[in-house]
Amino acid sequence: MPQITSQDPNQGGSKDTLIRNARLIDGTGAPWFEADLRISGSRIAAIGVSLPADGAEIIDARGCYLAPGFIDAHCHDDLICLREPDRPEKALQGVTTLVVGNCCFSLYPATASSAEMLRQHFSGLAGETRANEVFDSFDGYRLALEGPGVALNLVSLVGHAAIRLAVLGYERRAATDQEVAAMQALLAQQLSQGAAGLSLGLVYPPSAYADSNELCALAATVRAHGKLLTAHIRSYEAGLLKSIDEFIAILRASGAAGLLSHLQSAGKPNWGAIPRALDRLEAARAEGIDISFDMYPYPAGSSYMLQLLPPAALEGGIDALRAGLRDPSKRETLRVLVEEGDPDPHAAQSKIVLIGWHNVRISGTGNPALKPLEGKSMVEAARELGISPFDLMVRCIEEDQGQTGIIMFQLDEADLRAAFTHRLHMVGSDGIPRPGTKPHPRAYGSFPRVAGRLTREQGWMTLEDAVRRMTAMPAQRFGLSDRGILRPGMTADLTLFDDTIMDKATFEAPTEMPAGIRSVFVAGEAVVADGRSTFARPGRALIAG
Repeated sequence: MPQITSQDPNQGGSKDTLIRNARLIDGTGAPWFEADLRISGSRIAAIGVSLPADGAEIIDARGCYLAPGFIDAHCHDDLICLREPDRPEKALQGVTTLVVGNCCFSLYPATASSAEMLRQHFSGLAGETRANEVFDSFDGYRLALEGPGVALNLVSLVGHAAIRLAVLGYERRAATDQEVAAMQALLAQQLSQGAAGLSLGLVYPPSAYADSNELCALAATVRAHGKLLTAHIRSYEAGLLKSIDEFIAILRASGAAGLLSHLQSAGKPNWGAIPRALDRLEAARAEGIDISFDMYPYPAGSSYMLQLLPPAALEGGIDALRAGLRDPSKRETLRVLVEEGDPDPHAAQSKIVLIGWHNVRISGTGNPALKPLEGKSMVEAARELGISPFDLMVRCIEEDQGQTGIIMFQLDEADLRAAFTHRLHMVGSDGIPRPGTKPHPRAYGSFPRVAGRLTREQGWMTLEDAVRRMTAMPAQRFGLSDRGILRPGMTADLTLFDDTIMDKATFEAPTEMPAGIRSVFVAGEAVVADGRSTFARPGRALIAG
């Protein structure tokens, strides 16, 4: 796996900090122990009992837990970090590092011919993205982040969609050998600049249009650079096991290390499949394939409204889709596919057939005229407007240019627990931040929910194991060799919290900040002190070498 270091390993304040009498949870899963920890510059200088003060600033942490900074192994904070670099809702969860570029969505690389397509593609997920917010390379994105500074660290994956848009646009066909080679070259450039790997989004066009030949070739490039391949697989519904098999086959053929994104089984007819999915992953590991997975701690997911459509509907891009919806015949064909399903038994299952319009909630819109719909189910919103839910979806696609965010209530608690407590699992929020909207609460509560509700109240795991899944496991997976555990010499990314740690964000009030986080340090500098943001910006885009 890659070794990742910050651009400036000596960053941090000049005055030492001594955290006394803390219950240290070191990230390995071992039981907590009481000790002091000294921060000098950006590093952990010492751990021990009754360390000398020697002029350090003292923090009395008696009764509190001190852990490595939490690592969000899967989120979509790529754009928000450019616009709002202080990231209080993540820092106040104890998060010190964000892994972005997931599910094929990244803000780079863009060519002159693909920049507008990439802008529209990312806008669908995270809201209106400006032309100057897509970049020609990882280097361009990194420099844009570090210019004004950023509070937290970022690890960035290259989105497969950006690579494919640069070479094929929205064409729904297999790439030629020459086009595959061009994609490999573009990917290699990003990996050489320090991107941590490649992310696939095999339900999201144009990533969904790739065949096995293309995916295996790109995975081989990932392997050649010693990086990571992540995948939002083709189906989390009836095709879950087949889709897992496809990802495993890509890893087998390429030799790349893999991370399966947000393992779940969606739709009540498909509930109960997670134990079989876990058996697939364990069998792959027994074969020598390096695979693990992430998941968020909620029974509902979030995406954009375009995911309710079959992938073929996006052939040609959003403008072609909007034009097709104005044709009554094409519109009716699409309605049947969405509301009744595809008669082809090999086709992907319709989300609406599985969970119903009533389980789809509008979470974010860009068009002010649609703002009153946020927080309402598709059934409720359509009833108020006097139209059908399908017609409301069409209206959102037309008037919001495909940028409407949704929440889907689709998962089973028993499946969630089975995945969450499995040894290969690490925590990712999968948060999609859109300020001023009603987002999924996971963007504001995932990590305190795991450390509080799931451990203290529901007993899914010990606190030490919960911390391991939020620190050492993702650090190892993404090659953060100087983060994720408490040891002298490691970078001082730290989270101090107490027994009141708890998420407060709900689906009705999704932006409530959590409780129980006392202090958070990034490279030795406090970004949260006494439960409040300091607005310091010691973070960096971490370079995978």
